[in-house]
Amino acid sequence: MSPDELPSPSIGAVRSPALREGSLPIRLLVADVDGTLVTPDKKLTERSCSAVERLRSAGVDFTITSGRPPRGMAMLTGPLSLELPVAAFNGGLFVQPDLTTVIEQRTIPQAAADDVVDHLLHEGFDVWAYCGVDWFIRDAGAPHVAHEQSTVQFEPKVIDDLHAVLDRAVKIVGVSDDAPLVVREEAELRHRFGAHVSAARSQPYYIDVTHPEANKGTVVRLVARFAGVPLPQVATIGDMPNDVLMFAIGGTSIAMGNASPDVQRAARHVTTSNSEEGFANAVERFILGNDAGEAPRSTSRG
Repeated sequence: MSPDELPSPSIGAVRSPALREGSLPIRLLVADVDGTLVTPDKKLTERSCSAVERLRSAGVDFTITSGRPPRGMAMLTGPLSLELPVAAFNGGLFVQPDLTTVIEQRTIPQAAADDVVDHLLHEGFDVWAYCGVDWFIRDAGAPHVAHEQSTVQFEPKVIDDLHAVLDRAVKIVGVSDDAPLVVREEAELRHRFGAHVSAARSQPYYIDVTHPEANKGTVVRLVARFAGVPLPQVATIGDMPNDVLMFAIGGTSIAMGNASPDVQRAARHVTTSNSEEGFANAVERFILGNDAGEAPRSTSRG
């Protein structure tokens, strides 16, 4: 289903949209999850929930996008009362807020998936594959598996050969604690397979590989079309290099205080970190346009 074919959502009564200084009103905010909306220990704070409610009261729609699988966001959709589609796997899978009704899915071409897995393994990465609702790994004791399981709140399936499931892969993850290697391989994957996949770091130790049209820039375009909001009236907020892809699409971009300098330079505004209520502060200062939030280190870039 293309964005043009998506059904119109039930929005309800028309509300007065929030204004941002000297520009069009913001009518939609799209937020990254890990490193942005939730705290470092993966918690959703009361202030963040309240900020989302304040957005709705001001006429601003809200949704989330993440590299997580759909059921890895189940702990968020209820408290946030989401109404718009949710983008999992960085846009590889669009689902309704019930997280089970699929709007659109983009799987990686199998030949490309096979080549990417072989390349990552050769370069010394551990490799995971997300296929539909399942998460496949090769070693339950490998680095970051336990952390990921705690984050997404379901168990992976251990298999000897990932190639057996790559005919339906939505996301492949290269995992390494060698940060310079991760940076190099992000560029190398784009060089080798750029016509067939999208590759971007979602954490300093993860490279997410998805369908070439499954990235956060595409997410913003599709959600904006679904909500009936022109792109200049869309705001985005995130912390990692894969979030920069959506910064370039919307009219207002906000980087977290915990983002790298490169990510911060790519954004119009910078808020505080995700351990300092950065999401709520950004909503109050840059979306709603007031100083109700505590944003001592928030900045705007001209």
